[in-house]
Parts: sequence; C-alpha cells; structure tokens
Amino acid sequence: MAQNNTGSAKATSIETNDIAPIPAGERHGKAWHLFTVWSSPNLEFATIFIGALAVFAGLNVWQAILAVTLGNAIAAVTHGWFSSWGPRHGVPQMVISRSAFGLRGNILPAATSTLVAGIGWFAVNTTSGAFALTSLTNLPVAASVTIIILVQVIAAFIGHNFIQKFERYAFFYLVVVFAIVAVIIISQGKYDVNPTADFKWGAFSVGVALAYGYTQGWTAFAADFTRYLPANTSPRAVGLAAGLGNFTATTLLMSVGAIAWSGVVGEGLPTSVFAAALPSWLAVLTLLGIAVGSVSANVLNIYSGTMSFIAAGVRLGFKTRRAIMVVIAGVLGGGISYFAVEDNFRFIFELFLLTVGYWLAPWVSILVVDRLLRKGQDIDKLITEGAKHRSIGGPIAFVIATVVSVSLFAKAEMPTVQFYGALTGPGPENGDWTAAVGFVLAAAIYYVIYKATNKK
Repeated sequence: MAQNNTGSAKATSIETNDIAPIPAGERHGKAWHLFTVWSSPNLEFATIFIGALAVFAGLNVWQAILAVTLGNAIAAVTHGWFSSWGPRHGVPQMVISRSAFGLRGNILPAATSTLVAGIGWFAVNTTSGAFALTSLTNLPVAASVTIIILVQVIAAFIGHNFIQKFERYAFFYLVVVFAIVAVIIISQGKYDVNPTADFKWGAFSVGVALAYGYTQGWTAFAADFTRYLPANTSPRAVGLAAGLGNFTATTLLMSVGAIAWSGVVGEGLPTSVFAAALPSWLAVLTLLGIAVGSVSANVLNIYSGTMSFIAAGVRLGFKTRRAIMVVIAGVLGGGISYFAVEDNFRFIFELFLLTVGYWLAPWVSILVVDRLLRKGQDIDKLITEGAKHRSIGGPIAFVIATVVSVSLFAKAEMPTVQFYGALTGPGPENGDWTAAVGFVLAAAIYYVIYKATNKK
C-alpha cells in the first residue's frame, strides 16, 4: 500500500509508471481536481449528440431530457465510487478488477476495455473533432482527422500529470463556451408536446441506455486518474468530485442536444447544423470548443485504453511500454476514425454506445458485488501480478450475463443491418433492456458462485 504524500511532479515529464502501485514519493494532487478531469472530456459534441439520439429514438424533448438524466445518474454513482478506490490501492481500475476476475480471468474485461473504450471511443471522438475542425477551416475531413489524432497521441504519450493539467486548463475555455451555447439553444427551444400521446417505454429505455453507455464508459478508467492522489485522501471527496464532474457535464450537454434536435437545428453534418443555430462569432468558438473537447476526451481514452491493455498481461519488456502502447492504440483508433467519417456517423455512434453498455453493466455489477462481499478485506494481495489470484466467478458471470442479455434484449437498427433480441423488436414501442438485465443477472450469478467457492 502506498503511503501518504503531497508532493507534485512536472506536467511535461514523460510518465514511466504503468500499472504498478504508485510510490509514496510520487503521490500528489487534490480531490477537487477530479471535477475538471471528468467535466472537460464531456464538454464535447459527442455528448451533445447523445441527446439528439434520444430524440431520434422516438422521445419528445422532455422525455429525452429525463432519459439522459436517469442514465447519467446511474452511471455517475458507480463512477464516483470506483474513483474512490484509486488512492487506497494506487493502481489502475482494470488492475483492481482482478479481485473479482482473477489474474487470468481479468484478461476478458481488460481486453474488452482496450478494444471498445480505448480504441473505439478514440475513434468516435476523433470523428466529431474532425467534423468540427473541417467546419471551422474547410480542410478535407481526412486532414482534420490526422491533425486531431496527432495532438491526442502526443498528449497521451506524455502521461498522467500532463493530462491532469491539460484537462484543468481546457475546462475553463470549454465551460464558458458551452454555458453560452446552452443559454442560446435553451432560449430557442420548442417545448410544446402532446400531453395525450402514449409514453413510449421502449424508446425511453433506449434513451437511458445511450446515456448510460456513454457516461458509464468512463468507469473502466475511474481509478486511473485517482491513483496518484495521496493514500489518505477522503474517499467521499474523491467520489463526489468525480461523480458530479461526470454527471453535471453530461446531463447539461445531452439536454442541450435533445432541445437542439427537437426543432432548433436542421438536416446536415451534425456539427455544422448545430453551429448554424448560433451567432457567427459563437459558432466559431463552439467549433473550436468541439475540437478541443474531442482531444480532452481522447487523451483519457487512449491513455487508459493502454492501461487496460497492459493490465490484460501484455509484456513488451520496456519501462516505457505504456507510452509505446499509446502510439499503437492511436494508430488503430485513428484507422477506425477514417472509416467512420465516410459512413453514417449517427447509426455507428448509436450502435457503439449501446454496445458499450452491454459489456460494462455486467462488469460494473460484478465489481460492486465483489467489493460488498469482501468488505473489510485487504484486496491488495489479490491484485498484484505476483499473487496469481484466481476467481472463476467473475468470468463466468460476465460471459453468461452478457450473452443472455444481448440474446434477449439487444436492439441494433442501421440502414443495412438490423438485429433484435428474442424479447424485443423494431419501433419505439420495443426497448433495449440489455444493460439493465445484464447488471442484475451478473450480480446474481457472481453472488452465488462467490458464496459457493469461498466457504470457510
């Protein structure tokens, strides 16, 4: 266990720590910094567009706002709690996951986190940032993608301290710009709805799932950005700062998106039509903010995606293996970005968000139950690489819950591909309850297996 320390480190020094516990001499920072760490990456266009997706699912403006608020609240609670574990253990989130999954079994969620979150989210946010840069400069989209990728990879390559500093300074610009944007869009909103229309629970479940998938997506990285804090940092302060930072930014901008696409904006490239609803001077600042926001989000994604990759057991034999993997993940995520800008971004983004929730809900559920069952235990001895801790409950519960919930309730609707689980179907009257079912099922299965295999 790392001891208490309030020292600091240079932001421009390339980080050489990867997944080992952070030494006492390198612990620094304050809990309140986490509010900006988790607000800044959510002050971006991808967050806004989730509100639009809730409207596209068949919800009116008020229903869409309620749906995204609920999804964000559920995700923020566990994000805050998981963040509070970082100072105590001093290791990334996916290393803490070994408590429930074991050293080898943890390869499953760690590898999934790398592919879906570290690389997939990198591609999604790079695409929105590139759209904004193209709208701002008239550069070809491919050129904008290249510029955004280079900036993100350099920032993530330097490491934790630079990222913390970048997020803090980006916050001040982003919060001012998007606060003004929110006031203008809200003032233009059309809020009249048909009070006699039936409430579409299916569409509502999709809206909740979209917001949940986005906001819960950060939870796989939660402890990554708290592990450098002194070990005696208040868990309550850490949890509140991280959870509220996440919830506040996501709920505000998703609500703005729901209002904007309920009669304020028209058809076309999402970033361009959104900016067109604003005064010209603010449109320029907003497009710049969207580009900065995408970078702000992706320096976290690519950094923690590589943490997950290393936690899965990758061995390169170099002290700077984390920095090397940042570059590799950037290349893979960047390649997907070039593909995304050529296809239908709306449908790809919606499918991706739902998929994130499909695997995250069971994983989060298993860690919650594991932490409750192990209350009072010192899990540090279980999560070190030398411990070779084994746990069959995590992998079994994860696989069964994910497969069963997807088979029964998953819903994917794209122009060329449609998939419906056995208990759902097309249209707003049919929902996507995959994440909710996966969460409950994984919790029950893990609880039973833990009790059966940990009898004294």
